[in-house]
Amino acid sequence: MTRKSELSRLEMRNLYRKMVARILLMTIFLGLLIFLPAGTFDFWQVYVYFAVLYIPMFFVLFYFLKTDPRFLERRAKLKEKESQQMYIIVISSVIFFSGFLIPGFDHRFGWSGVPVFIVIIADFVVLLGYLFIFFVFKQNSYASRIIEVSEGQQVISTGLYRIVRHPMYLGVLIMYMPTPVALGSYWALIPFAFLPVFLVFRILNEEKVLSEKLPGYKEYCLKTRFRLIPYIW
Repeated sequence: MTRKSELSRLEMRNLYRKMVARILLMTIFLGLLIFLPAGTFDFWQVYVYFAVLYIPMFFVLFYFLKTDPRFLERRAKLKEKESQQMYIIVISSVIFFSGFLIPGFDHRFGWSGVPVFIVIIADFVVLLGYLFIFFVFKQNSYASRIIEVSEGQQVISTGLYRIVRHPMYLGVLIMYMPTPVALGSYWALIPFAFLPVFLVFRILNEEKVLSEKLPGYKEYCLKTRFRLIPYIW
C-alpha cells in the first residue's frame, strides 16, 4: 500500500484545497506587508522574489500530494503543543513582519539602492535554500511545522541528517537571510539578523522534547555533533 492510497479522494482534494489556500493567503499577506509601505506596485524585486519562492512551492506541493500526502497533513498543523514555543513564535513573528515591512519603506524612500545583479544573486540563494529544504522533506516525512513526536516516527540519521541534526532550519537560514537583499533592502537585514537567535532557542526546546519522547534520539545526538551549522554549533 502506497502512502497516497492511505487517503481517500475526498481527503486528497480537501488537503489540496487547504494547502493552495494557505499559499495564496500567504502571498496576499506578504504582498500587503511590502506593497502598502512602498505605496506602489512598481516594485520589480517583489515579483521576482515571489516567483522564486512560490513557483517551486507549487511543484513541491504536487510532488508530495503524489508521493507522501501524510507529510503535507503534518505540515498543515499550526498549533504548537509546547508552551515555550508560543513565546518564541511571537518574537519570530515580529522579526518576520519587520523584515518584510522595511523593504517597502526602503523602496519608497530610496534608502538602499541595491544593484540589480546583487538582487538576482540573493534570489538565487533563496532558491537554493528552498531546494535544500525540499531535500530535507524528502528525507524526513515527519518534518512537521510544530514540535511533536508522531506515532511511528523514527530517528533520521542519513543524508543531510548525517551532517547536522536540524538541516531544515539550516535551509531556513539559507532561504531567509538573503531575502531582504532580494527585496532590494540592506536595512531589512537588521531584523533578519536575529533569525539565527530565534532558531537557537527553538532548536534547544525541540531537542529537549525529542530526547524525552523519540526513542534513539539521544544516541543520534552523540553521533551527529552539530545542531545547525557544521563545525560551529
